[in-house]
Amino acid sequence: MKMQDKFKIKYRLLSLFESTVVIIVLLLVWIVVPIFYKNMYAPSLLTVLAELWKTLLSGELLLNTYTSLKVCFFGLLAGTVSGIVLGLLLGWYRKVELYLDPILQVMRNTSTLALLPLFVLMFGVGDLSKILLIMWGTFFPMLINTTQGVKNADPTLISSARSMSVGNMGLFFKVILPSASPYILSGFRLSAGASLIIVVGAEMLGAFHGLGRMVFFSSTNYFIDKMYAAIITLAILGVVVNALTTKLEDSLTKWQDKSVLS
Repeated sequence: MKMQDKFKIKYRLLSLFESTVVIIVLLLVWIVVPIFYKNMYAPSLLTVLAELWKTLLSGELLLNTYTSLKVCFFGLLAGTVSGIVLGLLLGWYRKVELYLDPILQVMRNTSTLALLPLFVLMFGVGDLSKILLIMWGTFFPMLINTTQGVKNADPTLISSARSMSVGNMGLFFKVILPSASPYILSGFRLSAGASLIIVVGAEMLGAFHGLGRMVFFSSTNYFIDKMYAAIITLAILGVVVNALTTKLEDSLTKWQDKSVLS
């Protein structure tokens, strides 16, 4: 094993150990402080975990988690595909960007959650309105990153490919797409995290099920333990989604890392 690889492993283990210690200390504080400071809005971690287990056994937590993840999946899928397709067109065809960029800028700077009442009026309080809202919120990170990735393709590689009589399709799949892939994957990681944030806000304002609905309903009815249980679930989902998308990004861009190290 190379010395550089050993250093990376030691550094990651040390970072993991330090992060674990910090998390454990915070959890211990959450357990101890409520013993001396009684407040209905700040229950002990043990009480929250007991409520989390109770909602898990009853199926309530699983139902709400499934509902939120289902909506996130379809919304993220739609936003990712549409963002990549249009981003490739904007990055490759200057005229397409020239015509579409002004309206896209206006749409991008419109608050996503501000559009929720409009989406609810048009598509109802079911899953469709939330899927379309998540699509809207995840579309633009994918669009911007994909466009930037295409524009940053190495001109030397493009010229070399053209000098070897590579056609437009071959140039796209052999040069442009590999060059843009790190940007696309980075955009996907941002969009995946954004989808969880959007779905919570959307479910708080209009939904029958979902973790956002669970948080809102519990807080308005003073079921504080259940509210924290839902928040913890959302935090765990956020960490898992970020870890999975980061792992995906790292595994699919190993070629880039190797080229840098060499």
